[in-house]
Amino acid sequence: MTPAVLALLALLLAIGLSMTTRINVGVLAIALAWGIGVYAADMKVEAVIAGFPGGLFLTLSGVTFLFAIAKANGTLEILARQAARAVLGNAGLLPIVFFLLAGVLSTVGPGAILSVALVAPIAMPAAAAAGVSNLLTAIMVGAGANAGNMSPISSVGAMVGGLMEGIGLPGNQWLLWVVNFGAHVVVAGAAYFLFGGPRLLRAGRSARTPDAKPVSRTHWITIAVTVAWMIGAVVWRVNPGLSAFAAGTVLMLLRVAEERDVIPLIPLDVIFMVTGVTMLIGVLEATGGMDLFTGMIARVATPATINPVIAFVTGAISTYSSTSGVVLPAFLPMVPGLVRQVGGGDPLAVAISINVGSALVDVSPLSTLGALCVATVADRVAARELFRQLLIWGLSMIVVGAVLAGLLANVVSSAPSP
Repeated sequence: MTPAVLALLALLLAIGLSMTTRINVGVLAIALAWGIGVYAADMKVEAVIAGFPGGLFLTLSGVTFLFAIAKANGTLEILARQAARAVLGNAGLLPIVFFLLAGVLSTVGPGAILSVALVAPIAMPAAAAAGVSNLLTAIMVGAGANAGNMSPISSVGAMVGGLMEGIGLPGNQWLLWVVNFGAHVVVAGAAYFLFGGPRLLRAGRSARTPDAKPVSRTHWITIAVTVAWMIGAVVWRVNPGLSAFAAGTVLMLLRVAEERDVIPLIPLDVIFMVTGVTMLIGVLEATGGMDLFTGMIARVATPATINPVIAFVTGAISTYSSTSGVVLPAFLPMVPGLVRQVGGGDPLAVAISINVGSALVDVSPLSTLGALCVATVADRVAARELFRQLLIWGLSMIVVGAVLAGLLANVVSSAPSP
């Protein structure tokens, strides 16, 4: 068996285990990269280690460290509660407000998982008390968080930006955010009309909004430093990871949070998943296994169908696996080779299809976002019903995502170059 085949089997094993077990496939991927790279492909240890994305590790660690501080001292929760109070007493506005709230939070840095973790405990009981269905609220919160997840200053967006730069598609982060946001607006809008949003809006039923909590000096300092970091990353293009460490250090020196409360909130398991799988991809490329992988997909696609096909494949895998930790690091690097083997297509459109197709299914209760929403429903019967409903909705997004991602990618492909 050739090193290329072994490397490909190792990647497929990692993807399979990510869908069926709780093992951290990033750690597994590092071990597989070492074993196959050194002992099957005769690569030097230094060459295998060079495949570990140190820059990406620093970016993800820095951004999540900064927002772990804001989470630990309650700043993010206060912002979420203040935004939720803007509903103006109309229950029909609640789902829209929670979509926008989760989207804004996700865009400015925390990412989808932390945004849902902040918004869902407020949104689910508040919406239920106002007569909004659990299904509609969960979809709006999950879709909103995913809508902003590709922002260049979020941890996932920074990771995707690095992967896009690695395949020769730099400078497209905000375009990717716009397309991803638009796709989730379409899906959330459909859910709003399907599951009673207009009826609630016409009824004007009074909604009970969360109690406000006082904003202290600690919170204002956290907001000010975080906004300064965002301006630096967006306007002056300072490195978001390293500058996030600097901003976080300033906050720690100002004693706005305790280190023992902050460090456990950094999602090292997700960071290891992303960087570990990326390291295994490096061995896959070095051995020629990437060409085998892209060839498998190229056999069932044409230049005309590559966008919906790749969106369908990544959506199906993402239903059971980690989108940011496994699917994106595994599939984005194959874009140039896939376009070449298919015989045509726009690499940017294919990359967009991978991102959108894999993200739309993440409201499934088998994914973290959907699971967080289900966990906030106190009534166990209602929680089981929501699990069933979200599972049906999430699985349907495999097909919807393929169609929608294909349409959006075709629009991007036909747009004139700047």
